[in-house]
Amino acid sequence: MTMTHAARFGRLKLVALLLFLSLPVLMATVMALGRIGIPEGRTANGELAPGVPALAAWPLVAPAEPSVLGDWVLAFDCGQRCAELSDQWWRLHRALGREAQRVSRLRVGGHAEALPGEVVAHWAERPAWLQPDRLWLLDPRGQVVLGYQPGVDPYAVKEDLGRLLRMNPEAPWAGGEELAGR
Repeated sequence: MTMTHAARFGRLKLVALLLFLSLPVLMATVMALGRIGIPEGRTANGELAPGVPALAAWPLVAPAEPSVLGDWVLAFDCGQRCAELSDQWWRLHRALGREAQRVSRLRVGGHAEALPGEVVAHWAERPAWLQPDRLWLLDPRGQVVLGYQPGVDPYAVKEDLGRLLRMNPEAPWAGGEELAGR
């Protein structure tokens, strides 16, 4: 039994179509396995901080006010440069514009009065993971997302925070609570 020219042409088109559709999968596999064309750079300016526990486990004398719960939190240890750091993170908070309402600031330590929108707490005991003048960015559940070394460029922190706020839009339900029935 011989194939007609039309049937042979139809099969050839089908094979060509299948090869064409499988080409992106084949290219992605080669790129992933050979590490070809995959950027090595990072997107975040901060560092992952897996050794830092969630905010609820921090040994704080005065727990954070309820206004911190459900917000992204800029938490910083107020060491030698307390006044300077408080002012710097206050300015960064203001620079967030309309997204500033989704972010709270938690200052741990220091003796100065709290700046507007700042929650102040003190260490009950200094934890082993603490580094003076360090900044942490926490998600709305209180988990540490990124940590920053003392002297970090505030614009780098603003860039990271802005990216996180864009990637995690505000919950459509009130108070960031989980939907009922989930």
